Parts: sequence; C-alpha cells; structure tokens
Amino acid sequence: MACTGDPPRATRWLVRGRALGRRGVDTWRVIRSVAATRYVTPLREGGSLPAIVEADDDGMYVAKFRGAGHGAKALVAEVVAGEIGRLLGLPIPEIVLVDFDPRLAAAEPDAEIRELLGRSAGVNAGLDFLPGALPYDPATGFGPARDLCAAVVWFDSFVTNVDRDARNTNMLVWHGRLWLIDHGSALYVHHGWRDPAAHAVKPLPMLSRHVLLPKAGSILAAHDRLAPQLSRELFESIVALVPDDWLAPEPGLEDPAAHRAAYVDYLATRLGAHRALAEEADRVRVGA
Repeated sequence: MACTGDPPRATRWLVRGRALGRRGVDTWRVIRSVAATRYVTPLREGGSLPAIVEADDDGMYVAKFRGAGHGAKALVAEVVAGEIGRLLGLPIPEIVLVDFDPRLAAAEPDAEIRELLGRSAGVNAGLDFLPGALPYDPATGFGPARDLCAAVVWFDSFVTNVDRDARNTNMLVWHGRLWLIDHGSALYVHHGWRDPAAHAVKPLPMLSRHVLLPKAGSILAAHDRLAPQLSRELFESIVALVPDDWLAPEPGLEDPAAHRAAYVDYLATRLGAHRALAEEADRVRVGA
C-alpha cells in the first residue's frame, strides 16, 4: 500500500532531520510511523523471520524484528541503506517504523517465533507489502534495463550490501517492475566498527557474484549519475531517521549522537572514494 493524499488519522509522521533536495531546495526528510494491529503470518524465507502485519493505516507491511539474529543493527541498515536508495530513485518499497505489541502474535504456534516476537516489543522496521510479487530469477528471462542494473550494482557497492547473489537475489518482480528488498546485511562495518575509515575505501567483497552485474551497463556512468545526488547533509538527515533505542551504547559509541556521527563519517568517506571503486567495479563487470 502506498500512502497517497492526506495521511490517515492513526498514522504518525516523524520529521527527524533536514536535508537539501536534488535541486538544492530545502526539504524535510520524513518517515512514517504506524502501529501494528494484526499479526498476519510469518515469512519463513531467510534467517531473520520477518512477518506480514496489518497496521493502523490499513496498510500491510513486511515487518523486520529487532529480536532477530542481527538485532537492531539490521534495522538500522534497512532504514539507512533503504532510504539512500529511495532518495536515489531506486525501486524500494516504502519504509516505515512499526510499533509492535507481541501480544498480537499470541496464537503463533511456533515457539521460536513467539520468543523472537517477545524480544521485539516496541519499534521495528517495515516495508510496504507487495501482494503477489515474485522473487526475481534471472533464468526467467525478465530483463531489467542495463542502466537500472548498473545503478543497483553501484548502490549495493556503496552501502556494502553483500546479499544480492543468484541464490538469494533479495529482489522482487511486481507489476512488471523490479523491486529491491532486504538491506539488513548492508553497512556491515557497524558490527564492531573496526577501522571504519579504512573499510570505507575498500571494494565490496564478492562483487563479481552480484546477480545483476552481467546485465549492467557502465558502473562508472552510474556513479556519475548518482553520486552528485548524495552529500554529507543528506546522510545526516537519513541517519536522523533512526530511532534512538536502536542505537545502544557500545565501546567508543556511548550515545545515539556518537552512533549517528559514525555512520555519517563512514558514508561521507565512502562517497569520496567511490568513483575509484566504481572504476574497479567496471573492471570486474568487463571480466565477468
């Protein structure tokens, strides 16, 4: 469900940061917050055990839970990487914050899932549910445009999304269009924050396995189209969307402000280095 017109009364709009739009116009970055009203069904594909939930705006969402394996870090990656992609115009479903009461899933028969949901009370991440969408399979003959493929490869390289190979494409085809989902494995530097400045200038590991690389046009041309749309100010506005309670204290990052500064510094450093990384990606593409 896409939100159109005036938001329903039950829907809350969270304004968490200011940014410069693509034409330099002063705009507000906004993310919607909804409350889950019905637990519909778990999705058993993948290790994070997301679920379809209905919310108080009458929309259906794929909820990603903070109680799953990688915890709140995966939700941070979902919001930060996903909102960067959406700002660039890539086809990513709307991202919302989902307030979840685990009592909604009292009838869930699977004890493991009930335990996960019990650990996930409060704010979680959600993606607009695309009913009837099918997993992207390169063998079906569906052919995304070369420029779009290049843009997706560039984006995944930039946000260090290691989870887009032929076995697990994390893409859907819906109404004849490619959609990108599941960015919880992106920005993996935040699992420990080991030497982020050095990490920021490294190529994406296993880029040669990216499912869209053989179909892509020039990654360098994609860089020249996309990189000018990003800036430190935009990163600040996007990172500001992350709820404080997803940013738990850890060594060297004592509070949410320190976490946000670390993400912004990392993304800004990677943006500055990414033209050289795009050139390397093109060399991999030509040799693929």
